[in-house]
Amino acid sequence: MGRHGTIAGRKSAQDARRAAMFTKYTRQIIVAAKEGGDPEFNSSLRVAIDKAKAIGMPNDNINRAIKKGTGELAGESYEELVFEGYGPSGVAVIVEALTDNKNRTAAFIRSTFDRNGGNLGTPGCVSYMFSRKGVIVIAKADGLDEDSVMMEALEAGAEDMIANEDNLEIRTEAADFHTVLDALKASGYEIVESEVEFIPSMESNVDDEASIKALHKLIDTLEDNDDVQKVSYNCDLPDVE
Repeated sequence: MGRHGTIAGRKSAQDARRAAMFTKYTRQIIVAAKEGGDPEFNSSLRVAIDKAKAIGMPNDNINRAIKKGTGELAGESYEELVFEGYGPSGVAVIVEALTDNKNRTAAFIRSTFDRNGGNLGTPGCVSYMFSRKGVIVIAKADGLDEDSVMMEALEAGAEDMIANEDNLEIRTEAADFHTVLDALKASGYEIVESEVEFIPSMESNVDDEASIKALHKLIDTLEDNDDVQKVSYNCDLPDVE
């Protein structure tokens, strides 16, 4: 195909991924703005806006989404859905979605599980293996005092801090997430990721290559869908070639 074709193809794929992320974050903003359109007084909206800005979403898009959420502009009505099921090797999987068509989304998720060696379960079938936690990731930087970060986080209400190679991961109770996030932002730390998510409390092991590949395909297919906001699973999933 030649170098020009390869670069063009790569850019097209990147543009498609960026557009998909715009769609997902637009929905998050619309739903969050239903509780109020001023991010100063709506912490969920503030987090959604921060995520949108981090991927380069234009302010016009963000403002339009807020107005759709508050009802100032006509727009779609999105429903929050959570699906639970099992992937290959019995890995527990939770899928969070925002959709304007419940039947379409449910049919897609069920068929995706079926085609990739899993099965969709009933509410509660795997959620007992997870805890709902706030996760705040701070980038490590020269001069960053990890002990100071931990003390500030704990004083603000955090539960724990995990030091990784290039970042610090702070965990909170879901109810304390916004308070801790605001305190760390006020201290000037570089927040690279922040959200409330399902954290596994029971881990599964996947060690055969076929199951690993099938699980990757299941998760990738789910995440590529516009309705799906997040996919959580209870295993440490190795990369595949």
